[in-house]
Amino acid sequence: MQQILNYINGGFEPAKSRFFIDNFNPATGKIYSQLPDSDADDVEVALESAEKAYDAWRLTSSEDRFKILNKIAELIDLKNESLALAESIDQGKPLWLAKNEMIRSAQNFRFFATAAMQFASESHNMEGVAINYTLRQSIGVVGCISPWNLPLYLFSWKIAPALAAGNCVIAKPSEITPMTAYLLGEICTEAGLPPGVLNIVHGLGPKVGNAMVSHPRIKAISFTGGTSTGKHIASIAAPMFKKLSLELGGKNPNIIFADCDFEKALKTTVQSSFLNQGEICLCGSRIIVERSIYDKFKTALVEEVKQLKVGNPLENSSRVGAIVSQMHYDKVLSYLDIAKAEGGQILLGGHALKMEGELNEGWYIAPTIIENLAFDCRTNTEEIFGPVVTISPFDTVEEALQMANCTEYGLASTVWTQDLTKAHNVAAKIQSGIVWINCWLLRDLRTPFGGVKQSGVGREGGWEAMRFFTETKNVCIKL
Repeated sequence: MQQILNYINGGFEPAKSRFFIDNFNPATGKIYSQLPDSDADDVEVALESAEKAYDAWRLTSSEDRFKILNKIAELIDLKNESLALAESIDQGKPLWLAKNEMIRSAQNFRFFATAAMQFASESHNMEGVAINYTLRQSIGVVGCISPWNLPLYLFSWKIAPALAAGNCVIAKPSEITPMTAYLLGEICTEAGLPPGVLNIVHGLGPKVGNAMVSHPRIKAISFTGGTSTGKHIASIAAPMFKKLSLELGGKNPNIIFADCDFEKALKTTVQSSFLNQGEICLCGSRIIVERSIYDKFKTALVEEVKQLKVGNPLENSSRVGAIVSQMHYDKVLSYLDIAKAEGGQILLGGHALKMEGELNEGWYIAPTIIENLAFDCRTNTEEIFGPVVTISPFDTVEEALQMANCTEYGLASTVWTQDLTKAHNVAAKIQSGIVWINCWLLRDLRTPFGGVKQSGVGREGGWEAMRFFTETKNVCIKL
C-alpha cells in the first residue's frame, strides 16, 4: 500500500508523529493508500523551511519565476494521463473529466507564470508638487487550503499566484483527496523550484488547518471549502488581521426563460447539474423554468438525464462517477429524505445505487431530479453538493429573482434568454458573484472569481489574485 509523504524543504518525509490516515478509493469503498497524520509540529517545520527560502525567492526575478512556474505547467501537461488516473481513483470522478482538469491545472500555472512578468502598479502625479508610486510587494509565507472536489485544479489555482507574486507557501490539500498534491511535489522538484518555496503538509483540518490559520507568522490564508469551515477560519484569522480569501459554498440558480435556445439550455443544464457528480461549487442545483415551457423542459430533462451512465470512473462510457467519501455519501442521501419529508416529488433517481463486482462497496447515487418543493425549503436553500437538483416553475421575472435570491449563498448563477435587455436586467439584480448568460462554466482566467453573502469573501483570478498575495505600499516623493 502506497504511503504519501509531506513535501517539505524540497524533500519528502512522514509526519513527525509517524502516524498515517487511511485514504479510500470512492469507486470501491476500500482503502488504497495512506497519508501523513500531520499536526502543528509539521507545520512549524514547513514554516521554518519557507522562511529560510523567502528572501531568495522574493528577490528572484520575475523572468526566472516565470521559467520555473511555466516548467511546472509543462510537466503537468506531460504527465496528464498519470495525474488524471491518480485523481480519478482518489476522488471518484470519471477519468475523462480528470484529464480535462489536469489541462486546467497546467493552465493555472502557465497563466500566473506570465502574470509574474506583467504585474504592474500605478503612479499618480501631483502636478509640480509630488509624484506617488505604488509598490505591490510579496507578503511572506502564506497558507493555501484547498478542497476535495477539484483537487489539483483548485490547489494550483491558489499556489500559482502566491508563488508568482514572490511568496513562499505552506499548502494543505484535502485529506480526502491528497494524491495529486503529493505528485505535484515531485513535479516541482523536477521543475527546479527551490527547496522551501512550496511546502505541502497533509493531514486533518483540526490539526494542520488550524495550525496554519492560527500561526502568527503565516500572513495570509486562501481557503476554498464549506461555509461552516470558512466561518471558523475567519473567527481565528480575522482577529489576527491576516489577509483572508474565502471561496465557500453555493446553491446556484439556473433561470430558464421561455425565449431561450431550448436545446442548448437543456444540454447545458444536464452538464451543469451533474458534472463531477454535482460536486462542483458552480453547479446549478436549482432549475427555475418559466411556466409556459416548464412541462416541456421537465420532460426533456428527465429523458436526457436517464441517459447518463453511472459507473466505474475509469470507463470512458461513465458520465457520473462515485461520491467522494462515505461521509459525503451519507450527507447527500440524508437530503433525499429531507426532500421527501418537505413534499418533494422524485421525478428521477432519489436513491443509492448498488454496483456489481469490485464496485459493490463503492459510493454511488443515481442522478436525482425533484419537483413540487417550496422555493424557500431546506432542499432549495441548503447546499447538498451532489447529483441532486430541484426544478420549479415561475411566472414573472420578479418571481424568478425572488426564488434565485432566497438563499444565504451567492456564488454563481446561469440565465437563459435571447432577450438582451432581460439578460442585463436579471444579471444586475441577481445576488451572485458570477452570472453566466446562455452558457455555464465558461471561464476567462483574467476575470474575478468569488461570491457574495455566505459564498465567501474576496476574489480570486487574474490581477485580483496577484493583489491578494501582495501588500500595497504608496511612496510619495516631493518634487
